[in-house]
Amino acid sequence: MADEIKLLMLAGDYVEDYEIMVPYQALTMVGYTVDVVSPGKKKGETVITAIHDFEGAQTYSEKPGHHFALTANFDGLNLDDYIGLVVPGGRMPEYLRLDSKVLEIVKAFSDRPIACICHGIQILTAAGLVKGRKVSAYPACRPEVEMAGGTYMDIPVTEAVTDDQLVTAPAWPAHPAWLAQFLKVLGASVSP
Repeated sequence: MADEIKLLMLAGDYVEDYEIMVPYQALTMVGYTVDVVSPGKKKGETVITAIHDFEGAQTYSEKPGHHFALTANFDGLNLDDYIGLVVPGGRMPEYLRLDSKVLEIVKAFSDRPIACICHGIQILTAAGLVKGRKVSAYPACRPEVEMAGGTYMDIPVTEAVTDDQLVTAPAWPAHPAWLAQFLKVLGASVSP
C-alpha cells in the first residue's frame, strides 16, 4: 500500500503485555501500519509476553501473558520506511540492549519520533539516546538514565514526558498520556 504510514515496534520474549498490545492496537486503530519485529524471528512467529502489575509489593508482580504474533521480519528492514519507533518495556529490554543490530536500529531513529515506556529506556540508554534529555521510565531504571547523562523525571505512573520527539512514561498506566503525546509528536490529530 503506497500511502501507508509506518511505525516500527521492537519486541522480544517477555515484553510487557499491555505495553506491546495496547500501543499496537491503538496506533493501528488510528491508521498507522505498525511493523512489530524481534531479533532472530520472522513475521508470524510469536513472542511470549508477561503481565506486570502493581499489587502492593516492593516491586511489580509478573504473570504469564499471551503469544504476540510478529507483523514483520527483523532481517531486511528498510528503516527509511518508518516515521517513528515504539519501544515497550518488560524484561525484553535487558537482553535486547545487548544486540548490536537493535542498537543500530534505535540510533537510526535519533531524529525521528520515539515512544518508549517503562524498562524500554534500557535500550535507549544503551544506544546513547538519553544524554541531555528529560525522560521517564520505570523508577528502577533511574540510575541507568542518570549514568547515561539523562535527567530522570519522577512523575506519577499515569503521566508521560515529551522532550522534543522523544515521549517516555513510567509504565502502562500512563498509556492515555503517553499515546496522546506520541500522536501529537507524530503530527496526528485525534478528536471526537
